Amino acid sequence: MFYISMFFQYMSQYLKTRFQYRADLFVEFFSDLLSQAINLIFILVVFGHTNLLHGWSRDEIIFIYGFFLVPFAVFSAFFNIWDFNERYIVRGELDRILTRPIHSLFQIILERLELESLLGSITGLAIMVYAGYRLGLKVDWYDPFLFVIFVIGGALVYGGIFIMLACISFWADARTSLMPMMYNISNYGRYPVNIYNNVIRFVLTWVLPFAFVGVYPAAFFLEKKEWYWYSFLTPVIGVIFFILSVLLWNQGVKKYRGAGN
Repeated sequence: MFYISMFFQYMSQYLKTRFQYRADLFVEFFSDLLSQAINLIFILVVFGHTNLLHGWSRDEIIFIYGFFLVPFAVFSAFFNIWDFNERYIVRGELDRILTRPIHSLFQIILERLELESLLGSITGLAIMVYAGYRLGLKVDWYDPFLFVIFVIGGALVYGGIFIMLACISFWADARTSLMPMMYNISNYGRYPVNIYNNVIRFVLTWVLPFAFVGVYPAAFFLEKKEWYWYSFLTPVIGVIFFILSVLLWNQGVKKYRGAGN
């Protein structure tokens, strides 16, 4: 109950702060929308030269991309740790965090909330509705519940991987970061993994499981029965990677020696 109370208190303060600068909020949302539009245009350009991509139609690829945007929006809202190394290790702000009676990772997540990123899920849902309508997909009574479970699983996959990357800073506090490179790799999860060779497919499934953020859970709603068991593995993989990331974080904090020289 203490952690739940802290979460809502931080959220309340965050919303008060953000609504003081509504223009900035609008500009940020418009920027995200433009970025998503560019990615969608790229898909349309590709299918301007072909009707199928390894057995996947244009509307199916668009549906996968729309689904991908939803867990990515949740991840961006609650796991905004892109600058962890620079802010908390190099500048020494983790010293401040560790003096408080609350788990350090949870506190950093609360400090770095970016709830306006959740607006990206609206774009994703709109794209899914558009593609689903064109594909003639049916919505069963259990689909909304599975959708929520898959979205949470996908967000935990993302969160787990990037928390693990942040943990590297406990052992190597250089200013360089692997996060930009990993973000680029994560984009491969927006597309069906069977368009890649077997090595990349294995990596995106079991090593850096970004495929569980987009194509695998989306395949369930696209009625790709040969992918169903991957779909239902989504929450399992998400929980496993997130637990591993928290365990690694706890070990990393023990290695932290402060920002002094």
